[in-house]
Amino acid sequence: MSMEITPIDKGYYDVIVVGGGIAGVAAAVSAARAGASVLLVEKQINLGGLATGGLISWYEPLCDGKGKKVIGGIAEELIKLSVKYCYDSLPEQFGGTDRSFPRNNRYATRFSPCVFSLALDEYVISNGVELLFDTYATYPVMENNCVCGLIVENIDGRTLFHTQKIIDATGDAQIMQRAGVPCRTEENYMTYLIHSIDSGVVNRYRETGCAWQIRNWEAIGSDRNGVGHPKELKPLKAPTAADVTEFITEGKKRMLERLRDRDRYSYDVMSIPTMPQFRKIRQIVGDKDFNGIPGEIHSDPIGAVPDFRTGREGNIYQIPQAALYNSQFKGLYAAGRIISAPTHDGWEVSRVIPVCALTGEAAGKLAAAGVNNLI
Repeated sequence: MSMEITPIDKGYYDVIVVGGGIAGVAAAVSAARAGASVLLVEKQINLGGLATGGLISWYEPLCDGKGKKVIGGIAEELIKLSVKYCYDSLPEQFGGTDRSFPRNNRYATRFSPCVFSLALDEYVISNGVELLFDTYATYPVMENNCVCGLIVENIDGRTLFHTQKIIDATGDAQIMQRAGVPCRTEENYMTYLIHSIDSGVVNRYRETGCAWQIRNWEAIGSDRNGVGHPKELKPLKAPTAADVTEFITEGKKRMLERLRDRDRYSYDVMSIPTMPQFRKIRQIVGDKDFNGIPGEIHSDPIGAVPDFRTGREGNIYQIPQAALYNSQFKGLYAAGRIISAPTHDGWEVSRVIPVCALTGEAAGKLAAAGVNNLI
């Protein structure tokens, strides 16, 4: 016997942001500052996404590697927030102190994922954004390819929020794909990273007095280029729930195998990821593409970004505004690693923390400006 559940009507917001990672945080704050009423929906209970729950606690550079700051705005606010209440490894010219260790030569830093996540709540709420944790956004409500609402599920049951603007900051273009926006997929290699502690890192802390030394990054599987991916495991592409489960359980199994032979009194695991540590999953096909070509000029840039990769210092890229939406679908905006970036370099450059913050800030401004004037 089937039973149709009528969603509970929860009212209206000018802008709804789905996904509370760095892109979603930036989008929500940006839209709220522009005067919109904003709801930020997150399926977990902490903000920060891969930067916090994914334990990737390295804020990639905002500079070009030659001493010039390239990205400001909310991306810069967030790098400062990431170390406001805990340690940093910033260079002196970008705010580092005598206690920053070891100093980098780029505007980048290590941070505590746990402390940063706590600070993000304060940041979002103080900017007038309403938060909804432990809530899964299931489907956008569309009429003639125009957004008119969002259905979510949580402890209240199935609920409906009315809106004209949704920013998809899910990291896998889930809302865009379910609205019918054409998307591209990419292969993901298995990676499982934890933070551990042992006598070696404790001794380093005693020698340096720097708390980040206590966090030992340990990874199983592939690097970002696929080196180390288990041969018997197919790369994940257009993932199903079963695929995601296989990747996660495989990573946990292999990490446990590594730990089995250790003296069980000699170490501990400080943190394990609370989300899949995927790099690329799905992106939209936008009105324009960001191809990651240094020096390429666009007529509608949202800003310029550097390249975080070693050997690419000095490269500067413009991201076109039209990479954040497909105008056949009104009221939908992409933020973060799901923008239209079909080339390897385009996706690599656009998927990291500072660029996610930049595209999130731009999406928030666009959505707030277009509440009554659909693109």
